[in-house]
Amino acid sequence: MNTNSIIKKRKSTVANVLIFILLFCLSLVFLVPIFVVILNSFKGKFYISKAPFALPTSETFAGLDNYINGIVKSGFTNAMGYSFFITVASVIVIIILTSMTAWYITRRKSKLTSGIYYLFVFSMIVPFQMVMFSTVKIANMLHIDNPIGIVVLYLGFGAGLAVFIFSGFVKGIPIEIEEAAMIDGCNPLQTFFRVVLPILRPTAITVAILQAMWVWNDYLLPMLVIGNKYKTIPVAVQGVLTGTYGARDMGSLMAMLVLAIIPIIVFYLVAQKSIIKGVIAGAVKG
Repeated sequence: MNTNSIIKKRKSTVANVLIFILLFCLSLVFLVPIFVVILNSFKGKFYISKAPFALPTSETFAGLDNYINGIVKSGFTNAMGYSFFITVASVIVIIILTSMTAWYITRRKSKLTSGIYYLFVFSMIVPFQMVMFSTVKIANMLHIDNPIGIVVLYLGFGAGLAVFIFSGFVKGIPIEIEEAAMIDGCNPLQTFFRVVLPILRPTAITVAILQAMWVWNDYLLPMLVIGNKYKTIPVAVQGVLTGTYGARDMGSLMAMLVLAIIPIIVFYLVAQKSIIKGVIAGAVKG
């Protein structure tokens, strides 16, 4: 091994160590707030503000009281049910309809489909605040201000990103595969569901993760459209745990935040490998 090779190897090792240190520090930046929330969820509400970063002691430790009180006060069980239904239904609808849309506008090249594609892309840069009042008014007029109707709204707001991602992936699918399926007697719907959609699976899981995290944690749209009648978890945590004169039960609030993030973290960890595959496949095929 010559001197140049040794120098290059040492430089590579130093670069890898520096990258590791940088990523480790970034991971701490993201994990420390979560750790603080979990830590304070086991403290009495009067001790959280005094020493938010201190470990629970025999005096400050509250056991599971915060979790029990939070579940009772916020109606967490019902909120969990509404959040689960809205998230699952929205993700399924978004994936199926936007993947079909992306496949159609990618394969049917025309001015119309190009215009539709750019409308979807343009919708991603329009802030929700610009259209939220008109959205709420239309939702009330059409009587879709309920857990089923809000799925339609999430489809509208989530379609731009989903169509953009799916379109980039569909462009890399050889059209000969679809032509072979049609020669074998498949109609367009059969071709899509039997041939195209299975190929889109990694990308679909990536889209599902992105949309699920957004819908699950969204506060503004459920609050404006369905309000306190059908409380989702963010609405329940924000509204019910606020007492007289704005006083908050911080212990119960921390406990509910922990319960709120557990399902989406579990979903992310289960689908993590598929997300990485989807990102890699999209980068190669895009």
